[in-house]
Amino acid sequence: MKKTILLFIFISLFYIFISNVMAKTIEIPDDAIRIRIIPNSNKYHDQEIKNKVKDKIQIKMYKMLKTKKNSEEAEVIIKNNLESIDKNIKKILEKENYNKEYKINFGYNYFPKKEYKGVIYKEGYYKSLLITLGEGKGDNWWCVLFPPLCLIEAEKTKTTEYKSFIKEIIDKHL
Repeated sequence: MKKTILLFIFISLFYIFISNVMAKTIEIPDDAIRIRIIPNSNKYHDQEIKNKVKDKIQIKMYKMLKTKKNSEEAEVIIKNNLESIDKNIKKILEKENYNKEYKINFGYNYFPKKEYKGVIYKEGYYKSLLITLGEGKGDNWWCVLFPPLCLIEAEKTKTTEYKSFIKEIIDKHL
């Protein structure tokens, strides 16, 4: 019985520790540049269009920015390619027969608080490329353009996998 109680206490303490580590607030560096795409609405078709724009622009921006050394270089590249970004979005929308207006803004734009994979990102105004489709009332997607983390996001470290595995086991048994 003592072993069971000690094991339960140990698991509880470990769970509390892991939860605190995983629910931390991460501050993205001040010189980071983000991208945010806001769809017209949460209707399936609007979200699908957002994802098509995201996929195209994300890859395009990653290729343009992956070798840049600092945010100043990245900012120049983005500003010099706004027309190209606009053409890409227009091409996607025409191909999809999506007749909504859209806006592109590069500057300081508002980002709401976001929790993703146990990490809390603070709300605020950040240097970013903002693409608003239609009325911009749907659930948005965003990530960090510089440093170019958008495509790296899918990679997981062994530590993250281990913490997630342990958390899943604890959640399953408690």
